[in-house]
Amino acid sequence: DQDTDEVLFSKNSAAVLPVASITKLMTALLVVEAGQPLDEVLTITHAAVDTERGTGSRLALGTQLTRGEALHLELMSSENRAASALGRYYPGGMRAFVEAMNAKAALLGMHDSRFVEPTGLSSRNRASASDLALLVHAAYGHELIRSLSVSPGRQFDARARELQFRNSNRLVGDPRWSIGLQKTGFISEAGRSVVMQTDLAGRRLIMVLLDAADRYTRGADAERLRRWLSGEDSQMATALSRP
Repeated sequence: DQDTDEVLFSKNSAAVLPVASITKLMTALLVVEAGQPLDEVLTITHAAVDTERGTGSRLALGTQLTRGEALHLELMSSENRAASALGRYYPGGMRAFVEAMNAKAALLGMHDSRFVEPTGLSSRNRASASDLALLVHAAYGHELIRSLSVSPGRQFDARARELQFRNSNRLVGDPRWSIGLQKTGFISEAGRSVVMQTDLAGRRLIMVLLDAADRYTRGADAERLRRWLSGEDSQMATALSRP
């Protein structure tokens, strides 16, 4: 419960796991709280290329975008090169940014968390579900992060090409859900994960789901929780507690 801090359901909430692109929520929090100009133009350079996993990006080298656009793309559609650029253009560069990530985690009481880069591509970015609930709570305090994370889509003009980006969370826009903030994540070591703030049954709630086998399992787990919290299935708590 976002307002009372009451834990309504938990399972392995202290397990420390790779958090994948949920990292980008911390990235956004630092950028917004630093007060950097949203209209400043950033450039995608070779430094943003994923050399760890070899993932691609629709943001080609040389692409220019504003800091606000980079925030939008990294939160909504989990764009890795946008997140990398945000870290590189932080005061003091990438090293200072990573130091700030860990300092912010400590300040929030995320004592089981450790960050080494801003995208989540590294499996060394790790946290517990309990820690990530604290991160969601802090990020929710910023209207810009809320609105960008739940944006359904955006058209972006990149080097004379029009690119359509969509939200990585299929629950955004689902009429059964009222989601105020969200971030998905995936790398093989982390499984499919999602964090959300949502209004259900008259309460403001924070959900953290980590290490699902695939995106369908992740969505099904979230739906089971929604049905249980909404009173649609009184047996759901028993089902959720099974290994």
